Amino acid sequence: MCGMPQPPPVRSTPTRAPRPDASMSLLTNVMDHSLDDGYAEAAARKKAEGAGGLPKTLRAKLGLAAGLVLAALVVTVGAAQARVAAPVVAKEREELIDRIDRETEAADKLESSVDALRDDVSTRQREALKSGDGDQAELMGLLSGATEVRGPGVKLVVDDAKEASTGGDGDPRETAGFSDTGRVRDRDMQRVVNGLWASGAEAVSVNGQRLTALSAIRAAGEAILVDNKPLVPPYTVLAVGDGKRLSTRFQNSADGLYLHALQENFGIRTAISVEGGLRLPAAPSVIVRTAQPRTEKGTS
Repeated sequence: MCGMPQPPPVRSTPTRAPRPDASMSLLTNVMDHSLDDGYAEAAARKKAEGAGGLPKTLRAKLGLAAGLVLAALVVTVGAAQARVAAPVVAKEREELIDRIDRETEAADKLESSVDALRDDVSTRQREALKSGDGDQAELMGLLSGATEVRGPGVKLVVDDAKEASTGGDGDPRETAGFSDTGRVRDRDMQRVVNGLWASGAEAVSVNGQRLTALSAIRAAGEAILVDNKPLVPPYTVLAVGDGKRLSTRFQNSADGLYLHALQENFGIRTAISVEGGLRLPAAPSVIVRTAQPRTEKGTS
């Protein structure tokens, strides 16, 4: 019985499941081969030749030892020099301090000598005026500020506004920001003093500084200087003269109205009072540079 031919069996090959990271083959390759083959070969060659360790030859070892010895020698010499130089530097510093102290002491002595000579000159000037032509000499001393004066007059106090602060650059009277400063300026004091003179004052002082024909009121930064001496507010102005008349004439003058406008518009504080007895000191020194006394021979 012939059987029917059987078909050959079909062998099926199982299919492999795709890798989850198959879509990122480039990134996977980079991660698996992070070190370039060239770097790997170079590292292997240096390791085989022994170049990555300490020197193998005697010459290399001697060179390294000589370098270490030289470095140690430089450090040692530097430390020794610093140790030797330290006392010298300290000595020079002490000498410099002593020199500064000596010069400072000498400057103090010179300043004291200048003050003593200035007082002596002022005393001799007052004595010369007193020994002169009687009342005329006294009048000259009063007008020149060389003698102390006493008498009735007015006391005028001028002070910054309560909310005064340092303003910006430029003339504060020409800026809108002056209302934020409220500070008394040198030009204000100039007008006050000139107004008192024009109203009949016979002698004037500001914060104890007697004014003469050579006096100057000016500014240096935010400070007001009278004869190069800085003053601080409040500014007390003493003027000897007929008190009531002097006060009335000044307040009604243009300079008095100017001071009143400063008070109304910018908050500058002012106070004027009539005083029965004022004392104004003599000026420190009155130096005449050009004027010469008239002689009888010169007038003939």
